[in-house]
Amino acid sequence: MSAFRLISALQAGFLRTSRSPHLLQPVSACAVQWRPQSSEAVPAARLPCRVKLSAGKRYAWCACGYSKKQPFCDGAHMKQAPSISPLRFTPDKDRTVFLCACKQTKNAPYCDGSHLKVIYRDVVKAVKGLFK
Repeated sequence: MSAFRLISALQAGFLRTSRSPHLLQPVSACAVQWRPQSSEAVPAARLPCRVKLSAGKRYAWCACGYSKKQPFCDGAHMKQAPSISPLRFTPDKDRTVFLCACKQTKNAPYCDGSHLKVIYRDVVKAVKGLFK
């Protein structure tokens, strides 16, 4: 089997071959699929999200970083990071706040400036990459 056909077959989801190298069989529907699961939060953004909160309304702040509706939870943690659950909170008055998006804050869900450490770490990593 040529390398091109093998790569094409792998991309199409055909992972097992039969005895003859020219015949491909699809992976069984009941096969267990491996999905990486994280136990650490990933930064969703480098800067906080400015949000207007309403008094008495319940909010669920994404603590894992996988939500597509940042800074709020959309349930993505159930598949991506099942050990991390969202932080539920209810503000006592209407106000505009900055909610953490880097997920490194010590004052969750509110931003405490920890994103500056995340940005600094990323810059140092990029600069070190230039000199390798």
